[in-house]
Amino acid sequence: MDFELSPEHRDFREEVRAWLADNLTDDLKEVGQRQTSVYTHKDHNLRWQAILNEKGWVAPGWPKQYGGTGWDLTQRYIWAAETARAGAPNLAPMGLGMVAHVIQKFGTDQQKDFYLPRILSGEDYWCQGYSEPGSGSDLASLAMRAKDDGDHYILNGSKIWTTHAHLANRMFALVRTDTSGKKQEGITFLLLDMDTPGVEVRPIEFISGDHEVNEVFFTDARVPKTGILGEENDGWTVAKYLLEFERSSSYAPGLKVKLGLLADDAREAGIFDDPSIRRRFAELAADLSAIETTEQRLLAEAAKGGSPGPMASMLKVLGTEMGQTMQKLAVDIAGPWAAIYQPQVDRPGDNRGIVGPDRAALAAPSYFNGRAESIYAGSNEIQRNILAKVMGL
Repeated sequence: MDFELSPEHRDFREEVRAWLADNLTDDLKEVGQRQTSVYTHKDHNLRWQAILNEKGWVAPGWPKQYGGTGWDLTQRYIWAAETARAGAPNLAPMGLGMVAHVIQKFGTDQQKDFYLPRILSGEDYWCQGYSEPGSGSDLASLAMRAKDDGDHYILNGSKIWTTHAHLANRMFALVRTDTSGKKQEGITFLLLDMDTPGVEVRPIEFISGDHEVNEVFFTDARVPKTGILGEENDGWTVAKYLLEFERSSSYAPGLKVKLGLLADDAREAGIFDDPSIRRRFAELAADLSAIETTEQRLLAEAAKGGSPGPMASMLKVLGTEMGQTMQKLAVDIAGPWAAIYQPQVDRPGDNRGIVGPDRAALAAPSYFNGRAESIYAGSNEIQRNILAKVMGL
């Protein structure tokens, strides 16, 4: 589906394309092309972030008053489309795309002045302390205790599936500060330092061989209450606001690029004209059209001052499930090449090289890593429950 742009937006698109052509280096493009996850290796991530920050384009969704671009919604969508088209690596979403928004809405002036510039520069690299053993999709059942100790909390408990906790120097976490009311009550949203004594990170390795997620254990970790975001015991309100941003990413631009590359791979493999393969591409093209339309509806709602709301749940289901369908197709197109274990495939500059076509080598790691897409940010089953509730089903 093509959406008509105004002359001003067409000029902006050309400006973005020209700047990317001049500033997105070949080695950073290779990083983007070899990603098997939504997360870029930290050193490459920060290198690209520094280039964007110098230009003033690192935070497309932020208001200008906080150091963002101040772009309108169409400009932000153009940016997402053009960076995907150019093959730019992803930026880590936890700081720029998630906690920054809740700091802007719920933070004190002191919190905004301290954290937001450090997020822009990459000086602070964030992880998310939400899920716990037994508290994933039912997040409100979390049990990690924050005991009142004057100006501090004493934290005891654990978090799990914590992406890049081994690389982060900051965490935003949900902690239990009261057990007397409903489970959604008594939760506090807390910002904390990862080097706090009593915080221990242990790795969890994916079936793909990636180390992205971790367990984080808290043993009498003393955290100052200056890290409270919003009100004590009202962290559920803050968390729900943040999750709307986590679930409402722009999926269509990246999926469109990947679908085009898959079609190229199928042609190169000589199977694009196979009826069963053509049918799968046709179904994916139809799904992509639906996702583009949904994203445009979400943008229109946001332009009127609304929040993503339940449409974010719809988009999260559509986008992640299409991504998984494409990953399965990529493995089928790669054929025997996908069976070769090549952990170096997402590490540009590794001197071991790659056996077979580059994208065929990426197929299996991307497939295995992508199994998490329909689980993180609230499982797709939970998203369907949210949509059913809104529809009165």
